[in-house]
Amino acid sequence: MSVKTLDDLLGEGVSGRRVLVRADLNVPFEKGSDPRVITDDGRIRAVLPTLVALRDAGARVIVMSHLGRPKGAPDPAFTLSPVADRLRELLGSAVVYAEDTVGPGAETAVAALEDGHVLLLENLRFNAGETSKDAAEREAFAAQLAAFADVYVGDGFGAVHRKHASVYDVPALLPHYVGGLVGRELDVLKKVASPEAPYVVVLGGSKVSDKLAVIEALLPKVDKLLIGGGMCFTFLKAQGHEVGKSLLQEEMLSTCADLLARGGDRIVLPVDVVAASAFAADAAHDVVPIDAIPADRLGLDIGPESVKIFADAVSTAKTVFWNGPMGVFELAPFAAGTRGVAEAILAVDGFTVVGGGDSAAAVRTLGLKEDGFGHISTGGGASLEYLEGKTLPGIEALEK
Repeated sequence: MSVKTLDDLLGEGVSGRRVLVRADLNVPFEKGSDPRVITDDGRIRAVLPTLVALRDAGARVIVMSHLGRPKGAPDPAFTLSPVADRLRELLGSAVVYAEDTVGPGAETAVAALEDGHVLLLENLRFNAGETSKDAAEREAFAAQLAAFADVYVGDGFGAVHRKHASVYDVPALLPHYVGGLVGRELDVLKKVASPEAPYVVVLGGSKVSDKLAVIEALLPKVDKLLIGGGMCFTFLKAQGHEVGKSLLQEEMLSTCADLLARGGDRIVLPVDVVAASAFAADAAHDVVPIDAIPADRLGLDIGPESVKIFADAVSTAKTVFWNGPMGVFELAPFAAGTRGVAEAILAVDGFTVVGGGDSAAAVRTLGLKEDGFGHISTGGGASLEYLEGKTLPGIEALEK
């Protein structure tokens, strides 16, 4: 990649310079908690090396991020204030928090920022210009952000697949550099895109439609494609099995049948599932074969025999890419499938990548050994789009 990196910027010297860092601090929160409780701070921790390096080199660090999907206006449910608190704890130093993004509060905070200090702006998506499809509106907001800084560092990998003002338009207005996190993510994905065989991909999650493009892109490359999660039931139905009240995309049945015909025995589906009477932790549930799912039940996890088959498939792999849980891991009775497959991936003697999103959350929620994986991505959507062969706007902007 013929672009300047964080190391280049540090080599040039940043003491006294205002550095605008696009991070991805879009962390999950415990539902209904007040005050709001972060359930997974992985994305905050992932960008710490960049922030620490800049801070310790004397930069005036201005951090910006989105959180959730507010509708272009301030919304207390999506404030970055709890993120600022956690960032202070992790950095072990003061973090100034601006209660707006480009308004008077932010302007005052930027003007007062000292060398070696860190400032976090409020949620970028409180401004309609951040996500606008109108280029002029995006560029106007980008100009306000760029006015705060001397240079830009793109280190929000989870947002690089979005053509948003802070990701795509700001780099055109400032000298720009690839952050350490984004650089690492791209190095890993390039390795996965040209994998050492045997190559096994494990896909889960809810909908086939969400993963269709990546399945199409990866099917010619994989030795095995293991499919769990809610999306497996559309494949099972396409094979002729009844799936009860399980998640089903009727409109995708013919597509799944075609994929199964093309993939042959390289596509591996569950042979048993945990079928429950309701989507609840206290629901009655049993392990049943895929040809015996009761009509009044829904599958919420893959079963133990499926875990064994999936574990056997990954055991000889040299490259494993995993994106999407095998079941509703957030509910204890339906977490065993995800745990079992994750533990099998941990045991692989090869290069293993957790493709962000819910998979990364599952690793942490289930207390698995994070450093046992070759890489845990911070951007599920960005990872998938890269492997689909799409151009990522945020990377394109940094390469210009």
